Amino acid sequence: MKLPIYMDSHSTTPVDPQVLETMLPYFSERFGNAASRSHSFGWDAESAVETARVQIANILKASPKEIIFTSGATESINIAWKGTQEMYGEKGNHFITVATEHKATLDSAKYLEKKGCSVTYLPVDKYGLVDPKDVEKAITDKTILISVMHANNEVGTIHRIAEIGAVAHARNVLFHVDAAQTVGKVPIDVNAMNIDTLSLSGHKIYGPKGIGALYVRRQNPRVRLGAVIHGGGHERGMRSGTLNVPGIVGLGKACEIAQVTMAEESARLIGLRDRLMKGLTSQLDSIYLNGHPDMRLPNNLNISFAYVEGEALMMGLKEIAVSSGSACTSASLEPSYVLRALGVGEDLAHTSIRFGVSRFNTEEEIDFVIERVVAVVNRLREMSPLYEMAKEGIDLKSVQWSSH
Repeated sequence: MKLPIYMDSHSTTPVDPQVLETMLPYFSERFGNAASRSHSFGWDAESAVETARVQIANILKASPKEIIFTSGATESINIAWKGTQEMYGEKGNHFITVATEHKATLDSAKYLEKKGCSVTYLPVDKYGLVDPKDVEKAITDKTILISVMHANNEVGTIHRIAEIGAVAHARNVLFHVDAAQTVGKVPIDVNAMNIDTLSLSGHKIYGPKGIGALYVRRQNPRVRLGAVIHGGGHERGMRSGTLNVPGIVGLGKACEIAQVTMAEESARLIGLRDRLMKGLTSQLDSIYLNGHPDMRLPNNLNISFAYVEGEALMMGLKEIAVSSGSACTSASLEPSYVLRALGVGEDLAHTSIRFGVSRFNTEEEIDFVIERVVAVVNRLREMSPLYEMAKEGIDLKSVQWSSH
């Protein structure tokens, strides 16, 4: 077993060796530009890109013509929001999303609010779920887009996407789904779920960084998006720029592997995740699961450890790569906005750790993580007067702390 142990697979994953092997020739001998239509180098690159489109479409039950290549889920989300506003702005200027969305969604929303659009941010329950009825109630005759993530990147809660999609389509509103965390882990069928646009990223599914895709529905309804990046008119005019052929080849291969192994791998990840949960709960008291107990990503475990200082806990776990909150915003000391939206108190939110199990983790590593976390939490609690008081049955909320 090699240290440190990587358990932060919601933030990124290593490239699968099979993916790397498939990509390598496209850096050197097969280096053509997929838009060069006059010679074999270009045709070879174009053929590789079209193969990847098929591989990605297959995992979404979509058509290859509906796949647009981008630099990642963040860009895909930006195109889905801003492109919708540009194309359908005359019909309306109202957007609906959820308070616990990824920053790429929330910041696109804030940008459009500055441009005069209105955005409804729906609350979630204590498990992080948005109620499809709340979505329905929020729709007005000016609503042009509903945007809901498939699963939350911090707490792993999986939303009722098919139900929300049915609501959107019944009211003729476009439906965008951020599926960065679920592609390859949870089955997706864009037609059955009434999804109109969907964002995904390569580096969350053992593919390379800097490549992603946007699914854009072609019929019932035909979705059109204004361009965010202008140039040579690549990707049906929605995303100009020379295609990242090695990245695209890698993303396609990652999707192909994920599709073949998804059922078996999800079961294995759930086994490892539950082993971790059981190991921690059997040896520690006052720990709390964040997110939905069942409707959650197979590889996600987000736990708050009461009476422990969050930063000290992270410092104590030097041999384990985990995160507190989301990787995209974990540099800030603010407690996670996702946990706050679930109603988790500030003290508990500060002590939350997100464990992300991956394809390459082993039972031996899980057991090491359990042992380390238990040891560090116990050590920190021994130094905590609050833990001692709580064990004695003192209600800490009722304590009058003196101010001097």
